[in-house]
Amino acid sequence: MIDSDILIVKGPEVLALLENRELDIVRMVRTAYEIHNRGASSLPHSTFLRFPDSPRNRIIALPTFLGEDFNIAGVKWIASFPGNHDRGIPRASAVVVINSAETGLPEAILEGSIISAKRTAASAALAAQFLHGDPEPKVAGLIGTGLINFEVARFLRAVFPSLATLVVFDALPASAQRFAEQAQTLGDGLDVQIVGSAEEVLSSAPLVSLATTAIEPHLSDLSICAPGSTILHVSLRDFTPEVILAADNVVDDVDHVSRAQTSIHLAEQQVGNRDFVRCTLADITSGAAPARPNPEQITVFSPFGLGVLDLAVSHLVLELAREQQIGTSISGFLPIGG
Repeated sequence: MIDSDILIVKGPEVLALLENRELDIVRMVRTAYEIHNRGASSLPHSTFLRFPDSPRNRIIALPTFLGEDFNIAGVKWIASFPGNHDRGIPRASAVVVINSAETGLPEAILEGSIISAKRTAASAALAAQFLHGDPEPKVAGLIGTGLINFEVARFLRAVFPSLATLVVFDALPASAQRFAEQAQTLGDGLDVQIVGSAEEVLSSAPLVSLATTAIEPHLSDLSICAPGSTILHVSLRDFTPEVILAADNVVDDVDHVSRAQTSIHLAEQQVGNRDFVRCTLADITSGAAPARPNPEQITVFSPFGLGVLDLAVSHLVLELAREQQIGTSISGFLPIGG
């Protein structure tokens, strides 16, 4: 009999289900990347809904099918409204709708901003694990001190237990101060140093994550970075094409990241090809490509943020919710059955 019910999992429930599961989420993200790399997924381009009078605001739809052991379909519908900070509410809000891959019927609706933040951070941490190598970094830099980089810090601490110092910058000093206070929840003994510019972060830490709301490049020089630095370019639009063209570039998906005026896209427009992108992260995790052919070169990881990651983490949430009987089941939600 076809089930006409739908499961609703609210934000606090998603948060509780994923608490202290950073390493599980990193493993899920790695598996999703590798399945996608093998071609066992369907991943149309994200659709950006923009507003003519508000260029910073957008709502994005990420439809996806993730095959093999997941065999799951769905869509994330995520809004980014940076001005929400002034309203005292989060910049990002999202839902994830999960569909049966057999019938197409919707099975669950999950609060998606928590899933999105954690899969983004897990992707960055996975890249750091493989690209930065040994020895483990004791210092990491964060440019942008919103939710995403807070989660990046959490996940970096999970994969690099020896990480002891965060060097942070935000264009809004009050945000950096809040971050420093909240970071004490990430573990005892974590030292957070607030600095006055992005350049100070880049020159102070061999591993740096950028998670800003920049819509156009504002950083044009990585010569201040230590040789062999790893840059997790989560926000995608911070660097000029010249920075990208001089770096060792690793991405999550070459086609997806080369659009929507990302720094990778701008570099492609400048040179007319994508030859400056060396490989995908899944090429490295699966052993098809080396992590760092030139240990002295600066490596930039540019993840567009693939819907397969949202589905992988949503799959974990659903499994845990059903196992622990968490969430609200809406009976007869679908117009089927008796």
